[in-house]
Amino acid sequence: MSTRPLFASLLYQASLGDDGLVAELEQSCLQLAEDDMAGKRWAKEHGYKGYTSYASLGDLPIRDPAFADLKRLLDKHVARFAKDAAFDLQGRKLKLDSLWVNVLNGGGGHSGHIHPHSVVSGTLYVALPAGSRGLRLEDPRLAMMMAAPTRTEDAPEMLRSFVEVTPEAGTVLLWESWLRHEVPAGTGSAKRISVSFNYRW
Repeated sequence: MSTRPLFASLLYQASLGDDGLVAELEQSCLQLAEDDMAGKRWAKEHGYKGYTSYASLGDLPIRDPAFADLKRLLDKHVARFAKDAAFDLQGRKLKLDSLWVNVLNGGGGHSGHIHPHSVVSGTLYVALPAGSRGLRLEDPRLAMMMAAPTRTEDAPEMLRSFVEVTPEAGTVLLWESWLRHEVPAGTGSAKRISVSFNYRW
């Protein structure tokens, strides 16, 4: 008799591999948060507690050399994740589809969501000051568990309904785009800075 796990949801976690670039990106992100009036307006209209370039700037790797360098490094991380996930890409590569900056105020968060029309999504953590929360991932089976009891507090990570990862600055997290996730509201006062992105096939 045996019990074995099936249908894994993968989370990739690694250092970006360039601390100098992370520092450069922090300055670029903060400058965008000052200058991008369309992004600031969108954030205000949608109740986003901070700034995001999500709906305003779609050309960051062309606009700023730091983001071009970031794209080159992310391409390598995503290729490794695609291999870990056993994707049959038929000789092709996953391609960056979108990339945007997030500068959240200390108490800001982002509610649960998925990223449609993408294969792999991810975030580079640029600054996570005290009181910042990380990424909270939801078990994709949760809606189908119906009358299932809750899990024990010491349940293995793979059996929990939610897993929160709070990485260090300079960390890249990758996951399949259908996996629901959120950023819980923080309790600090300093700005939480990240760069999120999607890859398509």
